[in-house]
Amino acid sequence: MVVKQGSIVLSFLIFYGVTANRQVSHQDNLVAVTATVGAPWPMPQKYSTTNDVFSLDAAKFQFIATGKSCDILYAAFDRYNSLTFGRQKNTLKFFPKIKRVQVPLQGINVNVQSDCDKYPSLESDESYQLSVSGTGISLTANQIWGALRGLDTFSQIVYRNNDGQFMVNGTTISDSPRFKHRGILLDTSRHYLSEAVIKKNLDAMEQNKFNVFHWHITDDQSFPYQSSAFPDMSRLGAYDPETHIYTQSDIRELIEYARLRGIRVVPEFDTPGHSQSWGKAIKDLLTKCYTGEKFNGNFGPIDPTINSTYKFLTSFFEEIAAVFPDHYVHLGGDEVSFNCWKSNPAVQEFMKAKGWTSYAKLEEYYMQNLLNIVGNLDKGYQIWQEVIDNGAKGQMLQKKLVVGGEACIWGEFVDNTNLLSRLWPRAAAVGERLWSPMSVSSPSAAASRLEEHRCRMVR
Repeated sequence: MVVKQGSIVLSFLIFYGVTANRQVSHQDNLVAVTATVGAPWPMPQKYSTTNDVFSLDAAKFQFIATGKSCDILYAAFDRYNSLTFGRQKNTLKFFPKIKRVQVPLQGINVNVQSDCDKYPSLESDESYQLSVSGTGISLTANQIWGALRGLDTFSQIVYRNNDGQFMVNGTTISDSPRFKHRGILLDTSRHYLSEAVIKKNLDAMEQNKFNVFHWHITDDQSFPYQSSAFPDMSRLGAYDPETHIYTQSDIRELIEYARLRGIRVVPEFDTPGHSQSWGKAIKDLLTKCYTGEKFNGNFGPIDPTINSTYKFLTSFFEEIAAVFPDHYVHLGGDEVSFNCWKSNPAVQEFMKAKGWTSYAKLEEYYMQNLLNIVGNLDKGYQIWQEVIDNGAKGQMLQKKLVVGGEACIWGEFVDNTNLLSRLWPRAAAVGERLWSPMSVSSPSAAASRLEEHRCRMVR
């Protein structure tokens, strides 16, 4: 759920769980698939191609800015030059017997029509128009973010023929995303994920036109975020306070890496549940659990009844608001067990004083205080739908309020060794459903393109 500041518009995100727990026999639904050649993924909104084929001179090919330009565009030129043509810059060096039948195309003109925004946002314009003909290749976009998506599509429609020549068919594309929010959630608490693996995942996200890295950075198991204001949280809460943390420098580097690819970084600091790792450093933050009249040594969710809780949260999220530039922060709110709250005498007295009999009301009280804290920092916020379901207002999932979706991969059985192979190319299917028209929904029609796209990503 996204709560937009000011207008108080509730929009729900559809989260797609990406798991690999089901064992599938190699004999199940075994179908031979022939890969396409030069077909884009995800499918553009409007896409037409002709039988006219043009060769490209990889050694001399240029990416030319004909409109507005900035560091994001020039970095993209370098990146997509490599993605399009690979390491073999001089085709003739590796294929000396090539006989060209025509003068090859030697560049793409990229026209960005407005000044570059520094960071992408929910309101970013990712539309673009791409044209390939005998007179040249042109890409036009209203904003830099559309230019990035168009360059990605261009890199996909270029292919090599049997003689080793780089080729592209005559093509006309008018494209824009179906949904504004297209995310991948990574969980870096159950297992720590290295900065290098996160960057590889950001590369894969770019190649599938995802635009939100939903970073579920902390949970019960560990607290790898290194806070400037509260350094003991990672010192005591991380798996290893030296090697399994994300320093402020690491975070700046990942945000910059994502920015250059048109990807927003939305951090999730999940409370009041999923917060056991927080309590190792912050005294009295977690609720003490009781058996009868005695503290039993266990702790539950964050204690919502004491002022020190909200004083800490204010200081902590002041830092988060400064570190993460995106307008939104994800505040979690899911899977809050009420058992510990119910057992605690002080919480019981608080409930009695408020006249409450439902602990869902206590959860709502905590979340509203937290939403107010983050809202006062001029930040928007996202929470899991469960918070709304537990509240008095009940559930609202109306189609017109959907702003996007995510593929979520939780970290209980995922680490550096298997993240990419579990997530991709599965998540590519989610990427297409979130970008392409509603009518693009046939698995059999997509299979050949996905086969080619998988090989493209492997390269």
